[in-house]
Amino acid sequence: MSDITVRHNPDRDRFEILDAGNVIGKAAYKEYDGGASPERIFYHTVINEEYGGQGLAGQLATVALDETVKAGVGFVPVCPFIKKFLAKHPEYASDAVAVKPAHLEFLDGALASRAR
Repeated sequence: MSDITVRHNPDRDRFEILDAGNVIGKAAYKEYDGGASPERIFYHTVINEEYGGQGLAGQLATVALDETVKAGVGFVPVCPFIKKFLAKHPEYASDAVAVKPAHLEFLDGALASRAR
């Protein structure tokens, strides 16, 4: 690992972790505005296999959730990694939004339309 950074890439609906400028992982989300305030549904987090086991997914999740909370946006933990991360980091619990059927329906539709 040389120069690890994390950035928000709102044009691609994701946070990215980079090594020397090359994307090596992402935390993907969809913006959801079906409630009282905006929410971000995190649905997939992945780190390239060769970078596994180095704590990078946790670093990525920390930045993604910190920036989401700082922006005043609630987050919906659909992604298995984000769910597991929350179990180890209860300090984010007050900003997490419980997953509802409406979230999953929206996400299914958003991802299906993207695949077309």
